[in-house]
Amino acid sequence: MRDRAHTSVLALPYIEALCTDKKGRYVDATFGRGGHTQLMLEALSNEAEVLGLDRDPQAISVGKALAKEDARFSITYTDFAGITDAVEDKGWPNLTGIGFDLGVSSPQLDQAERGFSFMKKGPLDMRMDFESGQPLSEKLKKVSESELAQVIRNHGGERFAGRIARSILNALHQGGMNTTQDLENVCFHATPKKMRHTGAHPATRTFQALRIWVNDEMNQIDQAVQASMKLLQTGGRLVIISFHSGEDRRIRDLIEKQVNGCVCPREFPMCACGFKPTMKWVQKKPIRATAAEIEANPRSRSAMLRVAEKLSET
Repeated sequence: MRDRAHTSVLALPYIEALCTDKKGRYVDATFGRGGHTQLMLEALSNEAEVLGLDRDPQAISVGKALAKEDARFSITYTDFAGITDAVEDKGWPNLTGIGFDLGVSSPQLDQAERGFSFMKKGPLDMRMDFESGQPLSEKLKKVSESELAQVIRNHGGERFAGRIARSILNALHQGGMNTTQDLENVCFHATPKKMRHTGAHPATRTFQALRIWVNDEMNQIDQAVQASMKLLQTGGRLVIISFHSGEDRRIRDLIEKQVNGCVCPREFPMCACGFKPTMKWVQKKPIRATAAEIEANPRSRSAMLRVAEKLSET
């Protein structure tokens, strides 16, 4: 049941880093349309088990279909911050590997009604789960210009965040902000003319930032990464693909705190704080897509993959 509308990024390094034991227990914490999960199942033995997590009802439907085809797989309807409860419900004591792909899936972008894409006219929604949270249209009614600029700057790395935030709220108050097409148009014209046709589309970073904001993705990452490091068995791997520098820094810092979290002053001859590392880096410098992959799948251009391994806590 491979979804050919979606190509998994960094597939080979992801699977090689994650699937270290063919008989192990694994979690795909961002099931999406199952691309990475299916590659995991192909790489594992008949004794392995894989649990998928997702909060997108359409992803859950795909996951249930896969579970009918392959008894090694099951799926749970939850955001990835709920990983601890999902694993406890399975009765799994420790995990061999946990993987995250933090990007939006191609089918989500292709469906105008989801509101993720500036290429299609759709509602100002952007929720991963229509049954929870507030759509973008409601959140924009309650945010100040400075707060919105901070969201766009911090979550999107947008250098013209202030101009774009001001233009968005002006358009909203004038009744001209009703669809993703309206939002795209505002982002385009809020960008200086000389910058509109260089690099990515002027709306790219803003749409990314607003999606992260609507779905509270940064707090989700904090909770999920910290929980995942506790759930791994000794030697278990945490493998994470992110798509922008803010996410990547957040992940790096959370893991680094468990790798090298000593708080003693540098002048101390030896550690006196008692810190003991619980993780080690397998791949601290992010793995990036090759030129060939980027040509075949432009979405992989911004992908960054980091790998860490659980140490013995004894």
